[in-house]
Amino acid sequence: MRILHLVSFKYKADVDHATREDHRRRLAALHDIDGIAALMVGADVVHSPRSYDTGLSITFRDRAALDAYQRDPRHVPVAQFGAGLCASIVAVDFEI
Repeated sequence: MRILHLVSFKYKADVDHATREDHRRRLAALHDIDGIAALMVGADVVHSPRSYDTGLSITFRDRAALDAYQRDPRHVPVAQFGAGLCASIVAVDFEI
């Protein structure tokens, strides 16, 4: 069963546009990690009060691929970089 991994990032107020774009580029570069069937990342275009700044959607071939991704040496530093930029990060993972 495939797994859909959705993550939303709300940056700290002092994180500039260039740094936000750098974060999105780093996330997009993970698209070829083994087990990823599809990856999309983008900036919010609605800017509503409940909006987050960046959304990430990754489809994994199965739960084992998601688990491996969490420990992948390419993913870990990107996750740490993002965590340092964000006031809030939310995620949900479900079978599709």
